[in-house]
Amino acid sequence: MSALTYRFDVLVVGAGHAGVEGAMASARLGLKTCLLTMNADAVAQMSCNPAIGGIAKGQIVREIDALGGVMGKCIDASGIQFRVLNASKGPAMHSPRAQADKKLYQFTMKRWVEEQENLTLRQELVEGLLLERGARNSELGTEDPQTDSSSLRAPRSALRVTGVVARGDTHYIADAVVLTTGTFLKAIMHTGEAKTIGGRAGDSSAEQMSASLASAGFELARFKTGTPCRLNGRTIDFSKCQVQAGDPTPRPFSFSTEKITVPQVVCHSTETTPAVHDIIRANLHRAPMYSGQISSRGPRYCPSIEDKVVRFAEKDSHLIFLEPEGLNTREYYCNGISTSLPKDVQAAMLKLIPGLENAEVMRWGYAVEYDYAPPTQLHPTLETKPVAGLYFAGQINGTTGYEEAAAQGLIAGLNAALKLKGEAPLILDRSQAYIGVLIDDLVTKGVDEPYRMFTSRAEYRLVLRHDNADRRLTPLGLRVGSVSNEDWDRFQKKEQEIAALQKQLKENKSDGESLATWLRRTEVEWEAVCARHPALRAWDARPDVVEQVVLEAKYSGYIDRQAAEVERFQRLENRRIPPQFDFAAIPQLRHEAREKLSRVRPTSLGQASRISGITPADLAMLLLYLE
Repeated sequence: MSALTYRFDVLVVGAGHAGVEGAMASARLGLKTCLLTMNADAVAQMSCNPAIGGIAKGQIVREIDALGGVMGKCIDASGIQFRVLNASKGPAMHSPRAQADKKLYQFTMKRWVEEQENLTLRQELVEGLLLERGARNSELGTEDPQTDSSSLRAPRSALRVTGVVARGDTHYIADAVVLTTGTFLKAIMHTGEAKTIGGRAGDSSAEQMSASLASAGFELARFKTGTPCRLNGRTIDFSKCQVQAGDPTPRPFSFSTEKITVPQVVCHSTETTPAVHDIIRANLHRAPMYSGQISSRGPRYCPSIEDKVVRFAEKDSHLIFLEPEGLNTREYYCNGISTSLPKDVQAAMLKLIPGLENAEVMRWGYAVEYDYAPPTQLHPTLETKPVAGLYFAGQINGTTGYEEAAAQGLIAGLNAALKLKGEAPLILDRSQAYIGVLIDDLVTKGVDEPYRMFTSRAEYRLVLRHDNADRRLTPLGLRVGSVSNEDWDRFQKKEQEIAALQKQLKENKSDGESLATWLRRTEVEWEAVCARHPALRAWDARPDVVEQVVLEAKYSGYIDRQAAEVERFQRLENRRIPPQFDFAAIPQLRHEAREKLSRVRPTSLGQASRISGITPADLAMLLLYLE
């Protein structure tokens, strides 16, 4: 009996945050797309904390939105508390974050996926890739009229993807496949000594895909992550906790959202105690990370409570944020005590935490260990080097976080579609977006622990603010076809209004100098400018326009200096390296340099300079041979 066969242009495997962005991006570009998931009820499920955004992550969400993605719109439709973090610091550090009604978020996104033209959602367990030898001429890429076209072409791959096979002898045929497998590749969950097959509580594991990837020549490794217990809010004594309120006026993530209409709530916080730490220390031998049961690396910047107690032994307490999981549930997420300790230890810990002494556990904390593919096996488009037409996005690339995953999914989905349409890929560099920093770090430096974004990773963060993401990226989104006409019209109107306000400030004077010049003074605020020229009050109805004009005036000197740095950066980025360049043929290069350059295969001199271990002397020799 022959296999059941379906044909699409693009297949996306996995319907988490990377998968939905990738599938919807491909479909928006007109490609017939299929989104395959193990569980159609878990589309865009928040497996860990019920929140979107945060330090640097909020900037990524706004960039996704500026490029036509859906994460920002979805959190605006489901967010129950909004805050701008680091609001007391400079604008480069401001990062929006929102608590989500996680089921409202999940089912809103699922409905949008179901309603998206050109997109089919289907529940299937994908077990392997369909491959063929040799890449067609189209695999070599297409010309970008703005750059040297040869620099964008990927070296010919020995293998090309033709689809995937799902359980039950079902074949899905496509010229491009995006894998967004999350934590489900050969996944094992750990709670103390107990081990369960699965990538998330209640879900199974993709056991066969790892073997399929290994047979195609991919290097695989293991990471681990974890999640805390969830409690019944009815049994929490909030009188012993501190209230954590949101901002008085919630600021939307999406540039298209005018106002947040979802009811807002408060969060609370409490903290661990020395007695809790004593219990943890006494039971470290039962924690999988310390007993040897898990040997893979976990996220450094989101450590388990047992890691915190060991690494920060001098601290008497650690904060715990009690975050409601939705408006129609009393379930609370305990942010700060992620753990893989046994259930009895978790229960004993809770009894010693203020406010949680009588709390009832609804779900226990656990760790999950899973396969990932080191991301130096990717081109900057997120297409894989070993297999043409195959793209990776999300935790399969060694990252952690919904936002990082969604950004990769968006770029992978767009580039898969653009390649099939014969158009130039979308490659963002480090001076254009946090997304560019993220992908460049992954494909150039690789990872030795789960990667998450921070503002400190971005050299040009003053120009990569969350408030100007649309001004940086929406024109690029329009070029590739991912931005709607409605969003483009809104963006153009905003740009026209910014120009009009700037003109008005230049033409009106105060004490002999223009209001534009006066506004640059540190002590002068917008209110003072309006007091001098009351007609400017009309602009208060467009706070986003005022914000852009004020920030550009206040920080003009710093922005100009950073623009000069970006220009120097671009000179190195624009010195392209041909895709078939033979690094091994430069005898003057050190052996380490030849090996690393051959493995990463940088597309520019700038990217080569960021590879760990590449010295200025190596770059000088490489430049000599390029010339």
